[in-house]
This record gives sequence, C-alpha cells and structure tokens, in this order.
Amino acid sequence: MASGDWLDEMRRILGADIRMRAYTAEQWRELKPILDEGPYLAGMQTDGTVWLTADPQLLECLEIRRPEPLSVTELNLIGLLISKRKNDRSGQSTAIGAEKQALALGAWIMEQLDRPVADMLPEDLVIGGRLYADMIPFLLIREYNGLIEEPYSELEKLLRSFFAEEIVLVPLQRNEWLILSPLSPLSDSRMDGADEDESEEDSLMSIGLGLHEMLASEWLGECHLAVSFPIQPSKTIVESTALLRETVQLGRRFQHGSNVHLPWQLHLERLLSTIPEPDRARFVEQAFSRSDYYVEPEIMTTLETFFSLDCNVSETAKKLYIHRNTLLYRLDKLKQETGLDVRQFRDAVMVKVILLLYKVTKRT
Repeated sequence: MASGDWLDEMRRILGADIRMRAYTAEQWRELKPILDEGPYLAGMQTDGTVWLTADPQLLECLEIRRPEPLSVTELNLIGLLISKRKNDRSGQSTAIGAEKQALALGAWIMEQLDRPVADMLPEDLVIGGRLYADMIPFLLIREYNGLIEEPYSELEKLLRSFFAEEIVLVPLQRNEWLILSPLSPLSDSRMDGADEDESEEDSLMSIGLGLHEMLASEWLGECHLAVSFPIQPSKTIVESTALLRETVQLGRRFQHGSNVHLPWQLHLERLLSTIPEPDRARFVEQAFSRSDYYVEPEIMTTLETFFSLDCNVSETAKKLYIHRNTLLYRLDKLKQETGLDVRQFRDAVMVKVILLLYKVTKRT
C-alpha cells in the first residue's frame, strides 16, 4: 500500500488530521525526548498533538491532531500498523539491496570476461559470503530480445520455487542471467533416479532439463540453458561464466537438438569451431563433391540417431520405429553413395565431422 493510501485510510477511520513529517538529525535529537513514552514511542504535546515514530532510521514521525484525545487502544492499533509498515519496508529494502548487489556482481563479471586473466572476486561482491560455498552454475539466455524483460524479483521467485532453496541470480546483460544453486538438487536427483549409480553428468542433465521445462511452461519466450559441474564461485565464477556462454553458443550453432546444453557433450564441436571458416567450407565442399546424400532429411535423422546411440544398430532401429533391415539398407545406401561405412569407426568419425561442419557452414 502506498504511503498516501494508508494515511488517507487512517484519517478516515480516526477523523483526524494526520501528517508524515521528516526531520533533520538535529531536529530529531530535539524531538526524540518527547517520543520516549508509551509502547510505540508515542508522545503527547501540550496542544493535544500525538506523535509516533514512523521510522527512526529515516527520521520520520507521524503527527496526529484530533479534538478528542486518542484512546490507548487507538494508539496501540496505530503503533501496530506503523510497526508492520516498517517491517514491510525493511523487507523491500533488503530485496532491493540484494538485487543491487547482484547487478554489481554481474557488471563485474562482464568486465572481467574481456580481460585475458580475471581478477580475484572483491570481498564486497561475495553476496554475504554465500559465494564461498560450492554451487551449481547455470546460464539462462532468453531468446527474442524484443520481449519485455522479466522483473528480477519475479524470475528469482520462480527459480526459488524450483530449487526450493535460496539461489543467487546474477543479471549479466539483457535477457542473460547466471544462476547459482546449492548442491542439494544433485543429491535429490540421484535419490529420485531409478539408477542408484547415476553419474554426476546425468544428474546435472536431469536438473537442467527439469529447470528448462519449468521455465518454458511458466515463463513466456524461448530460452536456452547451460549447466556445468559445481564450482566455488568466489574462485572461478568468471571462468565458469565464460564456459557456459561458450556452451550455449556452440549448442545454438551446431543445432544440438536441445535447448539444454552441456559442455561435456560439446568437445568435438568446440574443437571444430576453432577451424577458420574458409577451411570449414572447403572441407564440406570436398566431402560433397561425390554426393550430398548425408543431408537428405531421412538419412540425416537416421545418422543423428545412430550417433546419439553409440552406433548401436538395434537401438537405433527401435528409436526410429523401423525394422533393423530397413536401417541396414539406409546405411548400405550411404556407403554406396559416399564410400563411407558408418559401421566402421574411422568412417563414422568422418561422417560425424562432415555433418557438424555442414550445419555450422550452412548457418554462416
């Protein structure tokens, strides 16, 4: 409730002239002795004016003038209202302070990303010491820059509802946030999983998929999410942010098939991205000089599924809902057209590289 609203409501209920007055520090020192009476620092002037401190830290006082004196009950109720308002304002101030600190941290990270070697994180940016603990880093990037930016408080509330714990939300730039979560989701994921021996990579992927699903359903607009291994932010927050940003870029660039991107799944893509564009284009042109059968929609889907399942023929056929012999026919046709048999390791690697370079070259 705005200040004017609650004062108007009090004027109406009490039938009194009520004003909020601010004082200088010297005026407050002179006034304070008459405010030391009553349970809510209430004082009575000789002309019948009642004074109640609205907020000593802000040097504010509530001045109430009414022909009839206020009863003890009325004074107590007014005092309770003022106390509640002070608590509400204190909570808002804390939230605003946390957001300002997160913005300052984000600005510092962005500045450090442009440097060859990052500085040590200043002590005034460790968010009350929370960045000394191990945490899981996520990078969230929202697509469509034309959309209205989500208020910080709303996004933080949504993330806290997912993690069921306090998180650190750091705005980096428009529609880009670093999220630092406690480690508890990792143990929760392993407890909930069917496989007790689930790897840390699988647990992190599961958390990332769940978080992206929640954001996609509760939050307007498409978004990309990257997640990496736990870090101690006070030591490696800049390096981890750089890795996550690169991971999202690679995932987008190579059309990895998901909006959740994991750095340990993109090693080959990271290596290929370092090849100069003319060299990539020349390699693809040479590979396609014999045939472009690789990129026919049906065979491309077949190959991507085949590679994702570690070149397992039976599992690929099952995933594609086709007969095993149909899959073998497609792979034989690929061998006839291109001279490469993806059932052989050497040729499988070659075809995988050709497809990746074709995708990134096509988008360039």
